[in-house]
Amino acid sequence: MKKLSFLFLILVFGLTSQAQDYSKDSIAALRYIYKGGDAYEVSTFPHQFKTDQPKNIILMIGDGMGVTHVFAAMTANRGHLFLTNCKSIGFTKTQSASDYITDSAASGTALATGVKTNNGVIGMDPTGKPVANIIEEVTKHGLATGLVSTAAITHATPAAFIAHERNRNMYQAIATHFLDTDIDVFIGGGYNHFAKRRDGRDLVKELKEKGYQVLQDMEEIKKVEHGKLAGLTAPEHNPRVPERGNMLPEATHTAINILDKDADGFFLMVEGSEIDWGGHDNDTRYIIDETLDFDRAIGEALKFAAEDGETLIIVTADHETGGFAIVGGDMESGYVKGAFTTGDHSAVMVPVYAYGPGAEKFTGIMENTEIHHRIIELLIDE
Repeated sequence: MKKLSFLFLILVFGLTSQAQDYSKDSIAALRYIYKGGDAYEVSTFPHQFKTDQPKNIILMIGDGMGVTHVFAAMTANRGHLFLTNCKSIGFTKTQSASDYITDSAASGTALATGVKTNNGVIGMDPTGKPVANIIEEVTKHGLATGLVSTAAITHATPAAFIAHERNRNMYQAIATHFLDTDIDVFIGGGYNHFAKRRDGRDLVKELKEKGYQVLQDMEEIKKVEHGKLAGLTAPEHNPRVPERGNMLPEATHTAINILDKDADGFFLMVEGSEIDWGGHDNDTRYIIDETLDFDRAIGEALKFAAEDGETLIIVTADHETGGFAIVGGDMESGYVKGAFTTGDHSAVMVPVYAYGPGAEKFTGIMENTEIHHRIIELLIDE
């Protein structure tokens, strides 16, 4: 009798444990599935421009965004994205100077400076020598400049367009570089890196002394139409799309509206940072939410470019994240089932899309450093 009771307890315990495992597996599986949501309307824009060479360039970087991320978002939005207005399409190789699989610091530096560097390095070559970035180069020629990011504005990708540091994690040091430039607009998280510093400097005060409007609320930020603007929208990084709302499309629109006041033209970099974080989390819904948000920001840029006729938009990624694959989906419902090969970056080529005068220069397979060189050729080379 005791033996039977013991066996019964083992059986019950085993079944309970198995049920718990299934429950955990089921919960984990939900991260691979996007069940579909409300689709937004996508406009088609004309391909007739005023010039052959752009006066303005908007570089839009979907951090971690590979072809699969784009197609997953397209499926979720019932087959349509603003991005499909870009008819000139190419690919970039993303390898860094030190690694077959790059990080965002090295790949951001390649895009910003045209120089391959080691993983973890911001705005320097592999020997530690600072190299000029696009913002520094075009500022010398009188163009207005801006940065927008859903991450902290001191994070690796935007940092590569403003700073020169040996380590991407030196956020407070990176923040000081904003005082060394004449950048007109920057909007993103990272307020604490300017205001709550170990060295006691108050960079918010210093920015105001340089003439910047320093604002933290997006409702106030999007009202600004001219002048220098530092929009620091979160203490560190901005939250995910459900919490932050339309921050990225609104920040993109605001930055363009301010920079367009400069008669000499402008360069703007916009980053959809958290596509990458969805890839790291192996979370299909996170990826899709962030890629759709990025696409709506692309839509803001396209609306301006189509009306302006002198603006080139380039959309690319610094690398792919997650080794993301689509193993099921439905265009009618927006359902997507994803799968992943890694929780880190992968080494595959990433897409480049372009719209506007000069778009044809961004086709074919190229090194990521070519993005920088071709931007400089179009904007300032005589």
